[in-house]
Amino acid sequence: MHTVKAKIGKEKYRTVIETDTHSFVTDEPMSLGGKDLGPDPGELLSSSLAACSAATIKMYADRKGWELEEAVVEVDFKKIEKTDTTQFSKKIYLSGNLDEEQKKRLHEIASKCPIHRLLMGEINIDSEL
Repeated sequence: MHTVKAKIGKEKYRTVIETDTHSFVTDEPMSLGGKDLGPDPGELLSSSLAACSAATIKMYADRKGWELEEAVVEVDFKKIEKTDTTQFSKKIYLSGNLDEEQKKRLHEIASKCPIHRLLMGEINIDSEL
């Protein structure tokens, strides 16, 4: 299990995120009263999926010895109120000496990253005070 702490004080919406080895700031955009000092929580969620997908693509290409120069993964999400669902959209751009079959396989592999699988599965959140 990964434990992450979020600390917020008197400064409006500036939140310090701490992991075992890193810390960084998140915030809300100015339009919501924040100072835009860091990514907002939605951007963090999208970035988790994008980073995991990109790393999974890179690991697979490295294992296969494929000439992947760069993988760019763009993720966006929106809440669909009518159906009470969340829709993620992922665009993958691959460059390097790759044929169409390799690109297709890397696209498939991206959906096997741990964060993608976690978001597709059943999620339970326990909360205590």
